[in-house]
Amino acid sequence: MSLKVPKANNIQLFKDGYKYLQGIDEAVLRNIQAVNELSDLVRTSFGPNGRNKLLINHLGRLFVTSDAATIIREVEVVHPAAKLLVMASQAQEAEMGDATNTVLILAGELLKKSEQLLVLGLHPSEVIKGYELACTKALEELDKLSTFSLPSPLTSSSLASALKPAIASKQYGFEDTLSALVAEAALAVMPPNPKNFNVDNVRVVKIMGGGLSASRVVQGMVFGREPETMLKKVTRAKVAVFTSALDIAQTETKGTVLIKNADEMLNFTKGEEQHLEKIFKEIADSGVKVIIAGSSVGELALHYLNRFNIAVLKVLSKFDLRRLCRVVNATPLARIGAPTPEEAGFVDVFETVEIGGDRVTVLRQLSPGEPGFDPTSGGEKTRTATIVLRGATANHLDDLERAIDDGVNVIKALLKDPRMVPGAGATEIELAKKIESYGSGLKGLVQHAVKKYSSALEVVPRQLAENALGGAIANEVVSRLWAKHEEKGGAQWGVDVEADTDGTLKASEHKIYDSLAAKSWAIRLATEAAVIYIRRHTLVQSPRERAPSKDITRSLRAGSYSPTPQRRHSTRMDILHFPYLPILDG
Repeated sequence: MSLKVPKANNIQLFKDGYKYLQGIDEAVLRNIQAVNELSDLVRTSFGPNGRNKLLINHLGRLFVTSDAATIIREVEVVHPAAKLLVMASQAQEAEMGDATNTVLILAGELLKKSEQLLVLGLHPSEVIKGYELACTKALEELDKLSTFSLPSPLTSSSLASALKPAIASKQYGFEDTLSALVAEAALAVMPPNPKNFNVDNVRVVKIMGGGLSASRVVQGMVFGREPETMLKKVTRAKVAVFTSALDIAQTETKGTVLIKNADEMLNFTKGEEQHLEKIFKEIADSGVKVIIAGSSVGELALHYLNRFNIAVLKVLSKFDLRRLCRVVNATPLARIGAPTPEEAGFVDVFETVEIGGDRVTVLRQLSPGEPGFDPTSGGEKTRTATIVLRGATANHLDDLERAIDDGVNVIKALLKDPRMVPGAGATEIELAKKIESYGSGLKGLVQHAVKKYSSALEVVPRQLAENALGGAIANEVVSRLWAKHEEKGGAQWGVDVEADTDGTLKASEHKIYDSLAAKSWAIRLATEAAVIYIRRHTLVQSPRERAPSKDITRSLRAGSYSPTPQRRHSTRMDILHFPYLPILDG
């Protein structure tokens, strides 16, 4: 018989102030409740009838949008459990560029269902095993549901048709116009191998005024400013790109110059002027007609540039400057001087045009077949298209740009995997039916988790119906969808957000399709996020720094106290910082 060693009480493992939470009640269930708060935040913004959120970030910038990726990015989530869900949605955004809201609401619903199982007494390992089995089965069945693929060769109408559902979920009512613009821009920059399509080659320039119908696609790059010089239009021009300032070099230290007579005053800057004139004369003699400046342009430099008939455009964004170098096939130079033939670029048309009262500068590369096109000039060219958006307010233009960004990313996903599945919630209901029957054939406690996974997939059509038709009608619509999916060939039935008949429609007849790859990644990432929460059993939380007292704050303003810098938050965002969640926001 072994001796029983008494267990010591109150072992001080951590410093004072640490929180040590473990077990189902303290760690798992309370974290699930925290994640549900975040999931419910974006749930009402799902689908074509999703409502906009008005956000004010810590910098005081205003956002009015229903885009889940933007909402999650601007809301500073500080809760440790909710941060994991934010990371899952960001992974979806990086991988597919769309369906971030699907990840958020599906993960939240999976955790709600798991909470019911854990409260009933199921062990977390059984729930995790059931969810992983159900996810594997869902991905297998998803591949079988592909009934439509992006046709080849690509046409503007086929691309626009594939884009409409994704754009309609952000800008319902404008999907026809926006999808046509995105399809036109994407086809203009499409490389010979479509799998090498680069989303950076489709740009957006927002010009306030007019309406969306006045938007158009420009073949090339558009900058919302005029050239600095008097020359406004150049054709078939050699281009030089400088990242340094086009001005007289400034000394690092200040000095004093003693001028004794009038001749010395007149000749004081003569040497600098001659040196600058020599530099720009060398640039002009090398054949450069257009200069792109990544920094400031001095007045004396402008004088000589006008004299040598060289156009100068300032591009202060380093990202736009990098993209422009790819378009004109130029090398950015950190020195002022004549570029070598390898460093210089080429542009077919450099001109200033007026759009809605605003004068903008356009750099265009002519397409094969256009008058003046020369395939031997300028070396290898990168095609670029710019969508010029028109709208009444800056917030509306920003939201239109987000919809276009989603559309371009959908094109990229479809070019890699052209398979598509029925949209409008039809795929989720069909997967729920398949997984329900799969779970009924399993033995043991895992079948309960598999069936809960099945019911969690209902959240997508249910939320579409709730946002469009209301909560009471949504239950009826989901019941009708289940009945139609039980029939032969019913896998195409989804939610009709306009409710023309009974709230259901056939996705294939209305050409409502979603990317299979985006749907697959959303299911996989949502399941992984849910499993991480269920598996996490312990939370160790370090103490937060105390806020400085009034006396310390007073001395801080006087400059006599330097505490550890703390991040300041706008009080207007407190409602979105989740101060009411059950676990402290470490």
